[in-house]
Amino acid sequence: EEQLVVSGGGLVRPGGSLRLSCTAYDFALRHHWIYWFRQAPGKDLEWVSSISYDSVSIFYDPSVKGRFTASRDNDKNTAYLQMTSLNVEDTGLYYCAKTSQGHDRGQGTQVTVSS
Repeated sequence: EEQLVVSGGGLVRPGGSLRLSCTAYDFALRHHWIYWFRQAPGKDLEWVSSISYDSVSIFYDPSVKGRFTASRDNDKNTAYLQMTSLNVEDTGLYYCAKTSQGHDRGQGTQVTVSS
């Protein structure tokens, strides 16, 4: 069964960093754009970043641009989201998907930014 599994979340203080991993199972990540999303408690799903299959095109929501960096290693079938200068507004469940609407996102990983 094709799935994307996100890991690497946790509890971090404001200003801290985390790196999320998005690993593909039963399909080759290299053929797909990867989209990162997050959902804060009580809020709608929010797009965070997109990275093309060859890493040539990368886009960010303005709220994370300059703080988050998307990357990927197609040989490891994994994409990454490096998050720095985290603030409380970054708290939420983070997902990755290979569809732009995120319909195929799997279980997310919780990121909590709190002092």
